[in-house]
Amino acid sequence: MVLFFFENYTGVQILLYGDLPKNKENVIYLANHQSTVDWIIADILAVRQNALGHVRYVLKDGLKWLLLYGCYFSQHGGIYVKRSAKFNENQMRKKLQRYINAGTPMYLVIFPEGTRYNPELTKVISASQAFAAQEGLPVLKHVLTPRIKATHVAFDSMKDYLDAVYDVTVAFEGSVDDKGQRKEAPSMAEFLCKECPKIHIHIDRIDKKNIPEEQVSMKRWFHERFEIKDKLLIEFYDSPDPERRNKFPGESVNSKLSLKKTLPSFLILSGLTAGLLMTEAGRKLYVKTWIYGTLIGCLWVSIKA
Repeated sequence: MVLFFFENYTGVQILLYGDLPKNKENVIYLANHQSTVDWIIADILAVRQNALGHVRYVLKDGLKWLLLYGCYFSQHGGIYVKRSAKFNENQMRKKLQRYINAGTPMYLVIFPEGTRYNPELTKVISASQAFAAQEGLPVLKHVLTPRIKATHVAFDSMKDYLDAVYDVTVAFEGSVDDKGQRKEAPSMAEFLCKECPKIHIHIDRIDKKNIPEEQVSMKRWFHERFEIKDKLLIEFYDSPDPERRNKFPGESVNSKLSLKKTLPSFLILSGLTAGLLMTEAGRKLYVKTWIYGTLIGCLWVSIKA
């Protein structure tokens, strides 16, 4: 249903670059983070592999209190993590091992920057660049310095279960101002108001055997992957050649999602909701579901934590 609105309703063009396999795989999906729409980009790719139900997210801990959805993401295999010193490695390993033991299909989405890149938040960008310099790593311009912990734990825990890592770089066309400077990426509301005509998505499939397992080596490799992302985004936003701006290098495919994929879910869910709201008893049930479902969900997530 979400994809019905974000693809079919908005009419956005999805331009794919690189190598997105057609078949389902057990993967870790790593992407740059700049918008509230980013989690839907993962769905946009997964549905094209018939793997939409396999998508699970590594989420910041505060999101577990979202109305209904906080509990839903947890029940669907999402993993809530705290930042920096509060990160609980053992807890994440246990959850991942539980999914492996159950044979759970895994399309694990991680945004390693930890927070959204917003060119207007100069203090956040400066702090990220200072951290990179302090660690002896190249300073990045269009992405934040990635944090390794969650990704290393995920890869180390699932290395025998995974097929590959998807390194995904996303750019929203039209997110520059009149002076040609990058501005904040479109929000979910702006996206639904059809203010983003094209999304450019570059996918690099990396076989697991090409990823270093030791944490120090992986940290270096990981930062190098973000250097590649940064170069792609510099080309997209800052290329001196206007012909090379607003696209990634290489050939792109204009990928359109068929209504057959999304319309049935939209009709069923909207029909059920409308049916509930047409009667007084249904309206009361609808409101109580949100209230009590949220309370019970928050309690359940707290107990599981």
